[in-house]
Amino acid sequence: MNKIIQLITVTSLGLFAACLTGCNTMSNTPKGNITKADFGQTPAGEAVELYTLTNSHGMTATIMNYGGIVTSLKVPDKNGQLGDVVLGYDNLEGYLKSSPYFGALIGRYGNRIAHGKFSLDGVEYTLATNNGVNSLHGGLKGFDKQVWTARALPTANGPALILTYVSRGGEEGYPGNLYVTAIYTVTEDNALRLDFTATADRDTVCNLTHHSYFNLRGSGDVLDHVVYINADTFTPVDSTLIPNGELYPVAGTAFDFRTPTPIGTRINNTNDEQIKLGGGYDHNWVLNKQGNELSLAARVSEPTSGRTLEVWTTEPGTQFYTGNFLDGSITGKGGWTYQKRDAFCFEPQHFPDSPNHPNFPTTELKPGETYKNTIIYQFSVKQTN
Repeated sequence: MNKIIQLITVTSLGLFAACLTGCNTMSNTPKGNITKADFGQTPAGEAVELYTLTNSHGMTATIMNYGGIVTSLKVPDKNGQLGDVVLGYDNLEGYLKSSPYFGALIGRYGNRIAHGKFSLDGVEYTLATNNGVNSLHGGLKGFDKQVWTARALPTANGPALILTYVSRGGEEGYPGNLYVTAIYTVTEDNALRLDFTATADRDTVCNLTHHSYFNLRGSGDVLDHVVYINADTFTPVDSTLIPNGELYPVAGTAFDFRTPTPIGTRINNTNDEQIKLGGGYDHNWVLNKQGNELSLAARVSEPTSGRTLEVWTTEPGTQFYTGNFLDGSITGKGGWTYQKRDAFCFEPQHFPDSPNHPNFPTTELKPGETYKNTIIYQFSVKQTN
């Protein structure tokens, strides 16, 4: 196992160095800083650590080696005051006991697979089901509940954390060993950049994403957050939130965010069947893009704080979720009891249930291929006059 991890890390560093060559041509001097702190143990006795990455402007991201979870993300508002813009817990116990994927690294398959079944190479695979009859976000013990091997790395583009994990064949029902690397970087232009890579030793499926719950004001609901989504179509769902395989145009529906619109404007439209099925927005938008180019998926602005978040991705779709299942039963950081609509998520990914829809972009990964996925959460502010 150690030799495998070492091999993954060496390969990842090579890929990461290539990325940095393109990202920063001005200086090779490492910027920002990285600190490490103990955060307790899992029930199995595995040590859990927190890594805090800070760029030279003061933006910080704190990440656990458990689940690759972003526990805190502090970015400036229009007055230059840093504030935490993601939901979560103050202690490890909360994440271990009951967490709706706060800040987590999601895999082996992000989103839902219908009835926990799919066929590959003529073989039907049965997955762990953890969302009614469906498999969600990797199953009962997905990547969000694993302890990853971590290595901190100062770079010219900002402090980075490299996480590696080997998902053994048969884990949660998936075929083949999957060798995964996730690199988190807090860049000098105030972005949290995620670079995922994976390889497999037999045909399998892979769909990784990130699941932070954002609130750009830092408290209260998100209904006044103004959203733009770069998509002309979305994938409608059934009562269990599984796509029906069709692409519906957003024009004339509550799903049209091509013109920036507050989240609350149409979210309670009870005449929209898809809104009723999702309990709000919990759908995949089909992004307007070509291939795996890195392009803008969405933009969110919050008028009080002046914060703006842009979501960039190489993925073909993004799930937009509005905290529909937050119900006041979770008390999170600082004693905030999380209510419905207190956060939103943008989870760039391949489409839900893709293995069961040949017309969707494939999520198959074969030996000799490398899965690559880049997500950038870019922050900026509208300055006070």
